[in-house]
Amino acid sequence: MMELGLVGNCSVAGLIDPHGSLNWFCLPRFDGDPVFHALVGSGPDDPDDGAFKIEMEALKEAEQAYLPNTAILRTVLKGSGGAVEIVDFCPRFEAYGRRFRPRMFIRQIRPLDGWPRIRIKVRPRFEYGTKAPFVTGGSNHLRYVGENEVLRLTSDAPLDHVQSEQVFHLNRPYTFILGPDETLADAPGQTGDRFLNDTRGYWEGWSQRLAVPFEWQDAVIRSAITLKLCNYEQTGGIVAAMTTSLPEAPHSGRNWDYRFCWVRDAFFTVRALNSLAATRTLENYFHWLMNVVADTNGGHIQPVLGIGLEKQLTESQAGALQGYQGMGPVRIGNQAHEHFQHDTYGNVILGAAPAFFDQRLRMGIGQHAFELLEPLGEQAWALHTQPDAGIWELRTRSRIHTSSSLMCWAACDRLAKIAAHLDLAAKAAFWNKRAEDIRTKILAEAWSEKRQAFVESFGGETLDASVLLMGEVNFLPPTDERFKLTVDALSRTLGRGPFMLRYEEADDFGVPEVGFNVCAFWRVDALARIGRKEEARELFEELLSARNSLGLMSEDTAFDTRLGWGNFPQTYSMVGIINGAVRLSRSWETEL
Repeated sequence: MMELGLVGNCSVAGLIDPHGSLNWFCLPRFDGDPVFHALVGSGPDDPDDGAFKIEMEALKEAEQAYLPNTAILRTVLKGSGGAVEIVDFCPRFEAYGRRFRPRMFIRQIRPLDGWPRIRIKVRPRFEYGTKAPFVTGGSNHLRYVGENEVLRLTSDAPLDHVQSEQVFHLNRPYTFILGPDETLADAPGQTGDRFLNDTRGYWEGWSQRLAVPFEWQDAVIRSAITLKLCNYEQTGGIVAAMTTSLPEAPHSGRNWDYRFCWVRDAFFTVRALNSLAATRTLENYFHWLMNVVADTNGGHIQPVLGIGLEKQLTESQAGALQGYQGMGPVRIGNQAHEHFQHDTYGNVILGAAPAFFDQRLRMGIGQHAFELLEPLGEQAWALHTQPDAGIWELRTRSRIHTSSSLMCWAACDRLAKIAAHLDLAAKAAFWNKRAEDIRTKILAEAWSEKRQAFVESFGGETLDASVLLMGEVNFLPPTDERFKLTVDALSRTLGRGPFMLRYEEADDFGVPEVGFNVCAFWRVDALARIGRKEEARELFEELLSARNSLGLMSEDTAFDTRLGWGNFPQTYSMVGIINGAVRLSRSWETEL
């Protein structure tokens, strides 16, 4: 399993290994330069570069857990000389009538037992590991100076020991505040304690307001916090994952940069959070989405954009970094921004639709917003029988993908529903007619008598797990025999125990080797919809066991070892946990 913990504040985020090493932290935002990059390589100079480590002399064991219902991570290191506690977080709370979420990481360490000896290594690197900083110091701080970024580490620890990486006895608590090159108003310890208490209060309050199911509450709350942390709140964009280039399988070359906003992934994220009554992320994302719609002026919409609405995500490689466990390349950017993926239009409209119906949201959504979305429906109508790269972003193959046509149907169907809600009867009839025409085409062209299933593409014969979304977007009632047969066919062909392959046909890199976690959750959902709830529950429980010890999940899982692979944490996977728990849980009413 990918044993990493995530801390963040919807502005920055870091990943921490089981021994308390900060191995991933990007600035100035999620898609920026990883100033701590040890997760994907150390750079050219020293294997300890690109990390913020607390090394304990004669370490024997380590344990790690989140403070309950928070994004605050606690690590305990135990050695022959005693024990040390490390508390890591990024501050987030309300202050002076606004939300305080600075580009800051705070680490507090204190002795728990005995007289432990530790070594502190703080080694940020700039420009994807190629440049070491120039280090200057003051009475209570060190400055790490790069060409485009300056980090300040403010601490009440002995900075000589930090700078020299000298082993020393930890005889009292110390606080490290890593952030902008700004002076703190109070002492580091006071600031750290206050920020910790306020941040803990924020997350406990946020978690308390979630409408959680009766069962699997811990899994749901952890998933919800994780999804929240993937929202770049300043713009509303939601990244697919926090990392780049963690391979989908060992030495596969399937190393991609996921630090961008796919409208497809983001739709599922906001829907999952909305099901738990966490509406603020939906509001933020809606504004991001409508900016995308306005910028395109009714034309082509990219399947993926930057969290600041950037359109150019040119793909390159960070040559100085060796890759996760030496498995490069490390990619920056994503070629998918060049793709034509026709499901995009449906995902945009699906993501926007709740804002028209949810009366908790006071955003003044009405006919004007509907008229902004209509050109996307026109695009969906025009493209529903045209080849594209599909949901899996195939780089060398284009087909009329069933899942893309399905989402074109969803675009027209939801426009009809929005129009009816706004009392626009003529528009509702117009979009209903288009939705019905697309439905007829899909039922005729995507069904295979030979396979007794809906298949990957029009007129094709190969199976693809993405057709399970027919249930999720209510294209077919769960009682439809064709849907039931499809679930069975996909389970037989693509199922590997609780896990599932995405598709059976080889792609640009060969036949997939690992289970794509969200596909397994789609199967769970489909089984529950068709009445096989106990089977779905058993599979769901097995999938939960594929999470790491902190409750987080990557994109993929190896069938034999059950190790996590792919970018981390993956929003798709965390969404699957929430959706599965909400659908399968026993109800509060029947249990209490």
